Amino acid sequence: MGHQVPVTEELHDYMLAHGMPLDEIATELRAETEQLGSPAGMLTTADQAGLLTTLTRLIGARRAVEIGTFTGFSALAISRGLPADGELICLDVSEEWTSIGRKYWERAGVADRIDLRIGDAHESVTKLDGTFDLAFVDADKDWYIKYYETVLPLIRPNGLLLFDNTLAGGRVIDADGPADRKEFNAHVAGDARVDVIMLGIGDGLTLVRKK
Repeated sequence: MGHQVPVTEELHDYMLAHGMPLDEIATELRAETEQLGSPAGMLTTADQAGLLTTLTRLIGARRAVEIGTFTGFSALAISRGLPADGELICLDVSEEWTSIGRKYWERAGVADRIDLRIGDAHESVTKLDGTFDLAFVDADKDWYIKYYETVLPLIRPNGLLLFDNTLAGGRVIDADGPADRKEFNAHVAGDARVDVIMLGIGDGLTLVRKK
């Protein structure tokens, strides 16, 4: 039986240093976000950012959608994986928080790839059209199943959907754990239209491949 290595903070730093470390722009975006205080807990982790960029490149994504942009850190990662003529549509409700990200997207030279749409994602997600290669969802968790069912038909075969925070700090296995995450995890695990893998990265990242 394989042995699972506990990832301590020191080991996590080592893994980042020997993988895809954050550059100056991404580091400064994280630093500014962390100054927000408790909302900074919504930040995508640094290792997730490297994975998002790599997965975007691996599948040759040209068109992507993100639901829940916050201060734009994950959008920066995804857009960097797109070709120069690629497109990332970002859906978020906050002009204040996303305005932080805009500055860094400009500095990184990816702002022209990002179409930020401010409004209620419950409504704006239903207005998406065309085909997407990749979707990243990190918004209100009680809507995960609805986001999934709305976006999945728009994803091309062999495209990816990624959902963040699906382990809920490890509480998904507790009897009183968050029902929204439990219901979503069970929903995708039982869906014959897709292949699913849950990764213990950050607060849990679920990768869904459309067959």
